[in-house]
Amino acid sequence: MDTTTLHRFIKSALIEDIGDGDHTSFSTIPPSATGKAKLLVKEDGVIAGVAVALEIFKEVDEHLSVELMIKDGETVKVGDIVLYVSGNSRSILIAERLVLNTMQRMSGIATTTHRIVKSLSNTKTKVLDTRKTTPNLRFLEKEAVLIGGGVNHRFGLYDMILIKDNHVDYAGGIASAIQSAKNYLKTNHKKLQIEIEVRNLSELKEVLKVGGVDRILLDNFNFENLRKAVSLVAGRFITEASGGITEDNALAYAQCGVDYISMGALTHSVKSLDMSLKAVIN
Repeated sequence: MDTTTLHRFIKSALIEDIGDGDHTSFSTIPPSATGKAKLLVKEDGVIAGVAVALEIFKEVDEHLSVELMIKDGETVKVGDIVLYVSGNSRSILIAERLVLNTMQRMSGIATTTHRIVKSLSNTKTKVLDTRKTTPNLRFLEKEAVLIGGGVNHRFGLYDMILIKDNHVDYAGGIASAIQSAKNYLKTNHKKLQIEIEVRNLSELKEVLKVGGVDRILLDNFNFENLRKAVSLVAGRFITEASGGITEDNALAYAQCGVDYISMGALTHSVKSLDMSLKAVIN
């Protein structure tokens, strides 16, 4: 994870939340008061975002002390304690919501990803995320996918050429789109993989004839045609299935023999994992 991006996110999120001050804490808690709190798990799942939480605590107050009980990627059950944080009580409360919002979201993504990856364990298919992420939180959401055992697809528009249906239509066809992409890479001295989306077996056959790509995205294929497509490709290119893939049907897609299934659902519609930060009173 890029630390510059992470700290920019933390600073921005704290400004959004604090504004001109935490007036509730200012009005009820003495500035010198100290305390201890525990991060309590309230739902079974996979923990993600611990490393981020540590940076949040540090950014809020470098004197806060954190005792880790559970690391990123570990499975947890209701009642488990992820960490204890000790120090200035006001600082703990300032960090509380940002830590929870981040860890709950990331843990929800990691938990869902882990379940799907586990369900595909008897296949060769790997689970990919997409760019269907929360703006400015993509780096955290994709990190959570990794923690859950999934694989990151391209991060943005800049690290892979992915020729989708609109690109093909605007470019004047598959052959023209592929050749233009290859010329662009050569002219601009860039080394990027080329992936192209196909909508049916006819388009797939055209791509196989033209060649010049690294991966073929088989979009919204039914199971029968997906199996036919994998057979036609015959291992010459990496295959990826997408479109309407959910936790319930992921295994059926994987059993068609594709190398990857890409799932926007990993990041755009997961439920956050429930947890809370509770004061420890001796």
